[in-house]
Parts: sequence; structure tokens; C-alpha cells
Amino acid sequence: MYLGRYKERRKISLLVLIFLFFYAIQMIGAFYCPTEIKIARGENRSIDVVFPFSLSAMHDEDTIVQSTYNQNFTKGLKKTYKIDGIDTGEAKFQLKLLGLIPVKKFDVNVVNREYLVPGGNAIGVKLNTKGVLVVAVTDVLGIDGKRYNPAKDAGIKTGDSILEINNIKVKDAEHVVELLNQIQDSKVKIIVERNKIRFETEVAPIKSMQDNCYRLGIWVRDKTAGIGTLTFYDDDSKIFGALGHGITDMDTGNLLNVEYGKIMNAKIANIEQGKRGSPGEIRGIFYETENVLGEIVKNSPYGIYGVMTDEFMKFNKAKALPIGFKEEVKEGKAYILTTIDNDKTEKFEIEILKAQPQQFPNQKSMTIKVTDKRLLQKTGGIVQGMSGSPIIQDGKIIGAITHVFVNDPTKGYGIYIEWMLDQIKPSYQLNEKYAQNIK
Repeated sequence: MYLGRYKERRKISLLVLIFLFFYAIQMIGAFYCPTEIKIARGENRSIDVVFPFSLSAMHDEDTIVQSTYNQNFTKGLKKTYKIDGIDTGEAKFQLKLLGLIPVKKFDVNVVNREYLVPGGNAIGVKLNTKGVLVVAVTDVLGIDGKRYNPAKDAGIKTGDSILEINNIKVKDAEHVVELLNQIQDSKVKIIVERNKIRFETEVAPIKSMQDNCYRLGIWVRDKTAGIGTLTFYDDDSKIFGALGHGITDMDTGNLLNVEYGKIMNAKIANIEQGKRGSPGEIRGIFYETENVLGEIVKNSPYGIYGVMTDEFMKFNKAKALPIGFKEEVKEGKAYILTTIDNDKTEKFEIEILKAQPQQFPNQKSMTIKVTDKRLLQKTGGIVQGMSGSPIIQDGKIIGAITHVFVNDPTKGYGIYIEWMLDQIKPSYQLNEKYAQNIK
């Protein structure tokens, strides 16, 4: 009799443990659910909530959203709440335990769904830095035969940008040498920018034994160029976004500080296929004097941005598509637009393997896999130069390709389109000023 009671108690204890484990998972999931949910005006969103949790609006928000749930949608311990976006604005909701204990607050933002024209065009990118970027600090052999390191003595480091010398704005690398040899003072005043913070220092240039020119003991870079892909542009503002990641210096790894840049139409010359352990590359041709598509005004970790020319806008008649919010991205089929032959933009099938629930901008929002046989045959998968290729799912622009897996070129990462749009929203007024000067 005691053995039977022991077994019964053991079963009950096991059921209680399973029950507690199940709800512990629900509690953890509740704390990690998004703090913000976007709904397009005129559309709705369904949110699943598992007992013992419930969802309720914190205030009367009927002018912005209406939330309901129907018992017919309830399956077991799960309730499906339907939230309708009535008008643009923000509504606050609360997740409660047993309908009494507040667990988490989150915002429901009702917004107008933006429409953008998808790119896929191969572009040549030319970027001039603000001032010059220090890529190395080295010794100078003086005319007395001794070695000096004036830049190091003045606190200048690799990755710094030199903006001014004796109150004169630095244009490029040659201009630095020209200014130092014009001034020929024992000390010069230099404005340096490091991590977006400017400071002033004094340097004593050394006359070099090698060429009798005054030197600071630095190697600098003032421009870069390469091939990428246009992600989108806005028909109304003429603003474009491309690459999905920033342009960094090859030596320092620092994000380049833009003074001036432009994108140009590029034609694909040849493609080096991607292989395991060796990423491939698209090689293209572009000319600075021809087919200028736009001006770059911002280089961010999440792409380059600028304003398209009137000429491009006049002749490009592609159809605008709605954007997809990050919460709407799902695992499964999608396609990209990219250029792998001459200057022809084409559609290629991919699969989204994983969509990350991100609350902050990140270049690696989605894990994707190329499934299109023709693209695999031509490129081996994702190659350098395809960064920025727009990703389309369910008729919406949801993001852009950013990286390739070195050990598996068929796979790579993509960034959510919302993270790219976040980079340009604070700059609309600035970009409209630039737009007036671009023809």
C-alpha cells in the first residue's frame, strides 16, 4: 500500500515539475518579447499569449488601435489577440500575470507603411575622406641622419583623421606635403579627429634626408573606390541606400569619414566564384565622368546613403514596393535583386534560414541561403560586390545582403530594411539641401 502511494506521489511531483518548467519557459519568453511592435495603418497584427498571461491596453486607445480576441481563436491555453491599426500614433500595452500582476510593458506603433523602389543595380562607389586618414605612423630619417617620430610624439595614432594644418583645411594626401613645405615652421598646429572627437595638437615636422621635404612620419589615405549594389531609393525624397554595411579602411578597419562621394553605374567585367575558405568577387568597370547616379552624404555601419541625380530619376521607371517590418520577416522563400551580367538586374531565389528578433540595429539580422541554381553556377553563392542586394519576401522589401560565410559561400547575412531606414530619417532635411544641387 505504501509503495502505491509513493508511486502516485512521484507521478504528481513529476507533473508539477513539468508544469513549473513549462511556465518558467513562458515567463522567460515574456521578458524577452519585443518592447516595440509596428503595425501599418489600416492593417492588423495577431499576438499569441499563453495562459496565465493576458494582454491589455493601458489606456483608452480606440482612436489609434483596437484590440480584441475571440474565443474561437483560443487553442488550449493560448489566446490570439488581434490588434487593428486605426490611425498613426503610439499605444501602450501591458502583459499581465493572471490578469493582475504587470509583467512587461510594450509600445504598439501604428505607422504609414513606406514604399521604396528596390535597386539591385551594380554601382561603382568612390569616396573621398574628410581630411586624410592616418593608416600608419612611422619614423622619419632626418637630414642629420637621426630617426624621429614627430607624429607619435604629438599623440597622433593610426586611425586618426587630420582635418586642418595651421587653420587650413586639408584636402588630400598631396595637400599635407604641400602645406608642411610651405609653412616650414618649427611647429605646426594640427586639428585631429578620433572617434568623432576633435582635438588640437602641435607637431614639429622633420626635414627628410630622402627628399628634403618636411614630414610628419605618417602614411595617409584620402579616398577609396569599389563595387557594390544599390538597395533602394525613395521616389519623393530621392534618397538612396546601398551596401547594407559601411565602407571601412582596409588597413585600420575604421569607418571612413565622408567628405564627398558618389555612386556611378557599373558594368560587370568578370566574376571570381566563391569557394569554401575563399570569398568570391564581382569585378566591374565604372567611369567617374559618366553615368553618375548620385552623391554620397553619409557612410554609416549600416550602409551608405545619399541623393540620386535628377537624370537617373527621370529614366528609371521601376515600381515601388512596400517595406516589410522586421516582425513580419519569416523563415522560408524569398528572392534578391542583383546584377551578375553586364548591367542587367535580375531576380534570384534564396531561403531565409533564420530571422533574429533584434531590438537594436545590426548588420546580421537574417541568415540566408542562395537556392537559385543559375546564381550558384555563376557565382558559387554570395560574393563581394553583392552587398546591398535587396531582399524581397511576400512582395515587400525586407532587407539587404551584407556578408558571406567564408566557409560556405552559399550562405550569408542580411540586414533588416528598417535598420537601413533608421540611418536616413534624421538626415532628411540635410539631404534635401544636397538634392537641390544635384542635377
